[in-house]
Amino acid sequence: MGILRLENIEPVIFKLSNGIRVVHQFLPREVAHCGLMIGAGSRDELKHEHGLAHFLEHCLFKGTTKRKTYHILSRLDAVGGELNAFTSKEETWIHASHLRTDYERAIELIADIAFNASFPAHEIEKEKEVIVDELNSYKDSPADLIFEDFDEALYGNHPFGRTILGTEKTLRGFSREDLITYRNRNFTKNNLIFSSAGNISAENLQLLLEKHIGQHTLSSKKVVRKPAGVYKPVHLVYKKDIHQVHYLMGLPTYHFEHPRRPGLSLLNNILGGPAMNNRLSMRIREKHGIAYHVDSNYSPFSDTGIFTIYLGTERDNLEKSKQLIWKELQEMKRQKLSTRQLSDAKKQIIGQIAMAQDSGSAIMFNIAKSLQLFGKIDTLEEVFHKIGEINAKELHDIANEVFEHKLMSSVTYTY
Repeated sequence: MGILRLENIEPVIFKLSNGIRVVHQFLPREVAHCGLMIGAGSRDELKHEHGLAHFLEHCLFKGTTKRKTYHILSRLDAVGGELNAFTSKEETWIHASHLRTDYERAIELIADIAFNASFPAHEIEKEKEVIVDELNSYKDSPADLIFEDFDEALYGNHPFGRTILGTEKTLRGFSREDLITYRNRNFTKNNLIFSSAGNISAENLQLLLEKHIGQHTLSSKKVVRKPAGVYKPVHLVYKKDIHQVHYLMGLPTYHFEHPRRPGLSLLNNILGGPAMNNRLSMRIREKHGIAYHVDSNYSPFSDTGIFTIYLGTERDNLEKSKQLIWKELQEMKRQKLSTRQLSDAKKQIIGQIAMAQDSGSAIMFNIAKSLQLFGKIDTLEEVFHKIGEINAKELHDIANEVFEHKLMSSVTYTY
């Protein structure tokens, strides 16, 4: 959901002289947050680039035309700040948390590694070994790995179905030229947003950004994405050296701009959201005591979305757990929420959204994502109004459309 309004001061949106968009939320706090969002992730890789977006994120920290790795890592750490980055399916972030007095230090550092990264050959080779270790550690976490296998089951050979980390084979084949080519293709003025949440005026922020980022000449070429493709349900079972069965079911569903996205978000929150009183947890964990971890998740993207239900349990309890999941889904398909149930669900998700605004970094991420997707940022009042307009019939229709047994795919890890 696009958010946000805090302290009755709305976010400010403007462009730098080189065309990069900026969004800033004033927060009267000592700690500030800022970052550069690149609107490209693992789904924007070419076939031979599998894992390159994530590899680039790592290699940006390995040296610039004026800094070595140590100086990059120490620049904010020396004043108690933090510099970090991450890669997802559709975006890459370079971001920082710091004292409000260190805005320029953070901006200059982010600009340096984003636009002046030199990708030293010896550092690139060392970082390959680091990510191979990351790949191997990921294999030891079936609760995480199953989501990667599920994406592949849903989207096949489409870039959306490939793992973010890549494979050891593709990783070892990457060169400095590959990194530069990928960066030049995706670091365009239409694909970059600088986001800020902190105690600085928009005018002063703009001066700092023009000084350190506005000077860079960027391509205006638009990045074109391959459509997600045709979906066919599949059911896969993998034998693993594990002590618990992991089960994931779900299907592709509404994208970010779909009119039913807010309704499915609310429905997901009722079914298996983060609150301990979600329906799946109350039925499977609290009532029957046969699973420690059960939840549902809805992740919308630019042109598709994924709804999933995850369960970890003993092998002997798997079939009963699946029956209980479907019993809950069938009840949501059969019966509309009562007026009281709908009101309570809306209050819950509104409270969760409001509490999320206590995190300055979450605000920084959210306002950039909202600007990228919708070209604007909704105030909290506007978000709450949209939630208020959701009715029981809409949720009932969504349940009957999404919770369809024959459309579901599944991945099971067993032993």
